[in-house]
Amino acid sequence: MGTTPDLDPAAEAGTRWLDDGELQSWHSFSGMLLTLPGFLDAQLQRDEDLSLFGYLVMAGLSDAPQRTLRMSELAVLTQGSLSRLSHAVAKLERNGWVERRPCPGNGRVTIATLTDDGAAKLAAAAPGHVAAVRRLVTDPLGPELFARLGEASRRILDVTAGPGCPAIPHRADGSADNAG
Repeated sequence: MGTTPDLDPAAEAGTRWLDDGELQSWHSFSGMLLTLPGFLDAQLQRDEDLSLFGYLVMAGLSDAPQRTLRMSELAVLTQGSLSRLSHAVAKLERNGWVERRPCPGNGRVTIATLTDDGAAKLAAAAPGHVAAVRRLVTDPLGPELFARLGEASRRILDVTAGPGCPAIPHRADGSADNAG
């Protein structure tokens, strides 16, 4: 497969096309980006009746002070739009796992809180999710390659989400979230 599509030569003058090795790596990476979330989501749906996005929402709230965040902060943390987040939180609310209410200091702001039932649900879901992450990602890569993947991912997130963007939940003590 060629790396340069048939384009007007004048239009391609400034384009840095991928070489064959880069293209092969890109195809592998983009394939992983498209398939891995589906596998993780399917495991959580099957075992816990919980979506991957819902799990990430709950994990983000679990690490927040008082298990509470502004919806806008939670959207940044989960890399989801406010609309997608609102839809997911509504489902979590119906299950009794999250509560939404106006912020006490500013009624125009909505906050979300992980309930005790939600914390219990997250604790029940975490072992299966972590087992899936290990089976699909960490075990096939091994510790060194997995650490390199983490570094590569942080570099990409710096470009796509901005340096220091809290795209991955961390515990209040600064350690990585063990819940995945």
